[in-house]
Amino acid sequence: MLTLRVRSTTFEAEGILSFELVDPAGAELPAFEPGAHIDVHVPGGLTRRYSLCDPPWQRYHYRIAVLDVPGGRGGSRAMHEHVHAGDLIEVSEPRNFFPLASESGHAVLLAGGIGITPILAMMEQLKRLDHSFELHYCTQTPERTAFAGRMGQDTAAGRAHLHHDGGDWRKGLDMASLLREYRPGTHLYFCGPAGFMKAVKDASGHWPPDTVHFEYFGADPDVPTRAMPASGCDVVLKRSGNTIHVDPSQSILQAVRDAGVACESSCEAGMCGTCKVRYLSGSPEHTDFVLSDEERREFVLICCARVAEGPLVLDL
Repeated sequence: MLTLRVRSTTFEAEGILSFELVDPAGAELPAFEPGAHIDVHVPGGLTRRYSLCDPPWQRYHYRIAVLDVPGGRGGSRAMHEHVHAGDLIEVSEPRNFFPLASESGHAVLLAGGIGITPILAMMEQLKRLDHSFELHYCTQTPERTAFAGRMGQDTAAGRAHLHHDGGDWRKGLDMASLLREYRPGTHLYFCGPAGFMKAVKDASGHWPPDTVHFEYFGADPDVPTRAMPASGCDVVLKRSGNTIHVDPSQSILQAVRDAGVACESSCEAGMCGTCKVRYLSGSPEHTDFVLSDEERREFVLICCARVAEGPLVLDL
């Protein structure tokens, strides 16, 4: 865990602030690769995951950007209202679930709203390596377009394109036309809210799977799940032998914590993999966006999964 000082906060766009984080003694920070994020311990006891959006070779500060989400789970509101220049906050070292591929072919970068943050670091790295890329950044309005100034030269050069859709992604970038033709060697990277992500995934369904890379960001994906029985369900903790009851209003993670068992987590939306636990029997209903089909036969993300057939026995 790192304790960093907030050196500055910057208004980036309507509803979006960026936070520049530095070592209090001025030391270098741990290295990171484009697409990496840090887990930030925000006021109120919450932990939230934010992508690093400045160039990865910049070793003396981290920059994150936070969208104030009305009706969200409180993390963004706490960052906007209670974190100020001069404050000390705790963050994890960088982790990366969304890396650039090692190949040097053409890259198509797609960002929706606050999903621009990991894409920015990717763009900077691709430019430094002189790799071919194109960026398409979709926002509601110019006023809600963060970091537009950083893309000025690339916009002028025809490498970056801004699309404003008034809040309806269907009226902005034509995903189907953009992604209709797959060219060998091309890799696709995209990040944004649920509707945007679904549109890109649908439009790129014919691309080779190993060329399509994505990370959910911002609003929770709209994932259909079975309703938990009104009586809840049981989960068995193998190491202690305890059986705990999960109420319909709880996640498995919450019930495990209420039973006094510590379990690390971050996004609590099935997007990062921090709460991955091995299960030994029973059948979970997976609703995450991280685990592969092979991993799901052995592991479950307890922040978001349901119990399909119980009891679910966890290696805890």
